Amino acid sequence: MTSGSDASVRRAVEDAHRREWAAVLAATVRVTRDLDLAEECVQDAYTAALVEWARGGVPDRPGAWLTTAARHNALDALRRARTLRSKLHLLIEPEPDSEPESAPKPAPAPDDRLRLVFLSCHPALAPAAQIALTLRLVCGVPTPDIARAFLVSEPTMAARVTRAKKKLVAARVPFRMPTPAELPERLDSVLTTIHLLFTTGHTAPAGPTVTKDDLAGRALDLARMLHGLLPDEREVRGLLALLLANHARRATRTTENGRPSLLAEQDRTAWDQEAIAEAHALVLGALRGGDPGRYALQAAIAALHASAPTYAETDWEQILVLYDALLAIWSSPVVALNRAVAVAMVEGPATALAEVEALEQDERLAGYRYLPAVKADLLRRLERPADAAVAYERALALADNDAERAFLTDRLAQCGAAVRAAACNPPQS
Repeated sequence: MTSGSDASVRRAVEDAHRREWAAVLAATVRVTRDLDLAEECVQDAYTAALVEWARGGVPDRPGAWLTTAARHNALDALRRARTLRSKLHLLIEPEPDSEPESAPKPAPAPDDRLRLVFLSCHPALAPAAQIALTLRLVCGVPTPDIARAFLVSEPTMAARVTRAKKKLVAARVPFRMPTPAELPERLDSVLTTIHLLFTTGHTAPAGPTVTKDDLAGRALDLARMLHGLLPDEREVRGLLALLLANHARRATRTTENGRPSLLAEQDRTAWDQEAIAEAHALVLGALRGGDPGRYALQAAIAALHASAPTYAETDWEQILVLYDALLAIWSSPVVALNRAVAVAMVEGPATALAEVEALEQDERLAGYRYLPAVKADLLRRLERPADAAVAYERALALADNDAERAFLTDRLAQCGAAVRAAACNPPQS
């Protein structure tokens, strides 16, 4: 163990929460068979760490310390209840000798965290509730960040997570992997959850930094586990390829002062070429064998961005074709907004601006900070700085990420300077 100040202990506990929460919770659920009790025991373990690590130093293996503490908490809680069975109101798993011989065998799970993801994505829950519960319990994503990802208020998301947990209690869902026959009905929610987890880390909704690489890395780990479990599923290949192609750019996505670095400005020699090559091979496999799914198409788009030698040499025409195919099978307004960026590169910013202005009527994007940000950039490129400033102000009002706010503030100041320059130099008649 290493001793340290209260501040260093807090940082160690916070780091352990980011890195170890899912594994500690999954290990504790195996003892309690009860999500609510397990979450409470894990939270108590993290609280105890603040005191014990300040007294005795931060352990060499914080995750192991927290797992042991949480399991002790769980066993104490079960002993206080006098009987294990009296606490098994959730996640009761049949004993081996009581399970029917003809019962289908569950699929093997390479990691308890993946088992917990499939558990949270039970069909008893609505898809949005499945994803929200997984992000909160399995991944430790704060409720406000989940709410921002879903474009809903924090109280609404908190209520959604609570209802999902209660519904799992009522359904008495076993803590095991689904059988091969049960996997298909849960797979899409699992894919969506892992993707959303990665997105939350790839571009943090709030906080001082643009990215949360540990969160993105956790999602990538889950995607690899899922690919190991289901190597022949094309959409699983697509998801892993998508995450690899995007994560390969992580070293260049911010400037030295922490501001977002635009794709056109990033040093491509610093990208992870091994990850890009792996993504490319997975994309080829995901696109073969029939109509591609949404993750395969998104992966193909990401791979084109990652493989372009320079920003100017990006195959925007092909990217636009892929966005058209993606929008045909997944009518997401966010996809439509991303497509508008490609339209701007192929057909010009004026055509793209018309599409963005049409998207402003979609209530699903009412709180989406990138809608006014994209509009502002298009207006800037069209040399309409006053209108761009209005859009930048709107984007700034919606942004909670400090680094993004700094970037938008810089752009707003540039627009203001352009407006003043135009006023001082009116066009000659």
